[in-house]
Parts: sequence; C-alpha cells; structure tokens
Amino acid sequence: MRRLLPILAMIAAAALPAPALASGVMLRETIVVNDDMIRLGDLFTNAGPKAEATIAYAPAPGKRAVFDARWLWRVAYAYGLPWQPMSIQDRAVVERDSQAIEIDTIEDALREALLEQGIDPDSSVVLSNRTLRLYVPGDAAATVAVRDVVLDERSGHFSALLVAPADDSRAQPIRVTGSVHRMLEVPVLKERVRSGAVIRSSDISWIRVRADRLQRDIVVDAGELIGKAPKRSMRAGHPLRAGEIAAPLMVEKGSQVVLIVKNGSMTLTAKGTALEDGAEDASIRVSNLRSGTVVEGRVVGPDTVVVDPAAKLALSLGVDR
Repeated sequence: MRRLLPILAMIAAAALPAPALASGVMLRETIVVNDDMIRLGDLFTNAGPKAEATIAYAPAPGKRAVFDARWLWRVAYAYGLPWQPMSIQDRAVVERDSQAIEIDTIEDALREALLEQGIDPDSSVVLSNRTLRLYVPGDAAATVAVRDVVLDERSGHFSALLVAPADDSRAQPIRVTGSVHRMLEVPVLKERVRSGAVIRSSDISWIRVRADRLQRDIVVDAGELIGKAPKRSMRAGHPLRAGEIAAPLMVEKGSQVVLIVKNGSMTLTAKGTALEDGAEDASIRVSNLRSGTVVEGRVVGPDTVVVDPAAKLALSLGVDR
C-alpha cells in the first residue's frame, strides 16, 4: 500500500486543473549544466532561496541523466516547492556541457607516446575501437595524456591509459588498445587514365598506404609508371599492379606500317599490315602488303617496323625503293 501512495498522489495531481498548480514554479525539461553538481534551480524555475541547493551529481561529460516524474516530485516536496507533475510522463533531461576529443587527436597523442618507445617515425597508429571519443567539460582544455604504454615490438600491438583533460587528476583513466603499422608512399594516378594512354609524371600523385596491405606486385616506384600505359582504363587514387601497365603500343594489330630493311648503306622500305600489337622494341609479325609474305620485325617507332636483313628476299617482291 505504501508503494502506491506516490503513484496515487501523482494521479491525483494530474487530475487537478491547471490553475490549481499555478505557483510560478515550473519544471525545466532540458537542462545543460557546466558543473559537477545539479542544483535545485537547474531543474525548477523560481526556486527561490533554495535554488543553489545541490540535489544530485551531474552526469559525466558527454553523458546525460534522466529524472522521472516520481523523483522530481519527491525533490520538490522535500524542498517545499509548490510543484507537482502534470502526468507520469513528466521528466527532466540533464546534459553536461562538454566538448569531444575526436579519434584523430587521440591517435596523434598515442603516436607521440609510441615514438618514445622507438616506433618508426613513418608509422601510423590505429585504435582497436574506431568509435572512441573522449569528452571533457566545456570549459576545460581538450587535451589527452597517455600513460603506461606497453608495446609488443614483434606484433606491433600496444595498450595504454588515456586521461582527459591531461592535467585533471580526478579524470578517470581509460584503457585502450591498438596497433602500429609501417606506412609506405605509393604512386597513384591523379585522374582516370584510359587504356593505352601514356602516363606522364604530371599524371602521378602519392598516397600513404599500410605496408601490410600492399600486394607484392604493387608499383611503388613512379619511374616504373612514367612512359608506360595502362592495359585497361584505370581509376584515380588507387595503387597499380605491375601487371596492369605495359609499354605503350606503337603498332596496333591490323594497322598499316612501314617496313624497313637495312643492309649496309642500303635501306629498303615496303608497306605492310601488322598481325599483332606491338610496343617499342617488341617483335611482331607483319604481312607484306603487296606480296602477302609474312615476316617478323622489331617495332622502332609509331607504325614503323625494322625487318631482319634475312627477310630481304621475302620483301623484295614488294619494296617501294
């Protein structure tokens, strides 16, 4: 029966007409405090001389506390405030004025501490909990102290304690774990490059990539890209594999080419049709346009093939001069 009394009192209060409750004291439904304590005047307007009375601990920075109608009625009654809930749905939500320290700042602080442990300056530090945020009071410095760092040099895993703000002796330390990764700078294309287009130095930019995520055939030297051409259209910003690039084609299959035979001071030329694609210095088969004879030659320039002198006889049936 005793447990029912507060509920019955609230039901009775909810049934009262509004004028009967008009006392000037009103509930603040949403409150932001910037102190460790919640005061009577934070929750109620016109609390009078008792407004500074502390009635509860404030939530931690970044957290909130919800006070229901029963608790609020008991507080108002205890301090003699003429207030009653209008319904059992009444509540007050109290938040702590705070500012967030984002994960990038946290990882930077951890990296500085791990540098003292001897990690490679080019390494990156990654927290296991990628959603971690630290909150400090709104009027405090958004700083992080790193303590008790333990690093496994073989695996790269570490653990540490974080304290925020850094100079607050009352702050509760938070244990975190993560890993250290060696980073490499890798050349990538600034923009999409179509198949067969020659890659120039101005087409290349650089990104940092975790070494353990790179496949063995990824190109890490820009010199291996410049002057080459992608075998298919390539997206921008992605590392390229060695098998995705090649020397640019100087001769395309089915195109007309100039055949050249050099023998001492004599040079013979003829027209032919390429039977294969060919990059510079590639050996391809070519058909003499007049005789139909197939010979093999070396690509020396755009649509130009030098034929071995041994093929002179085969070309003699269709030379230009």
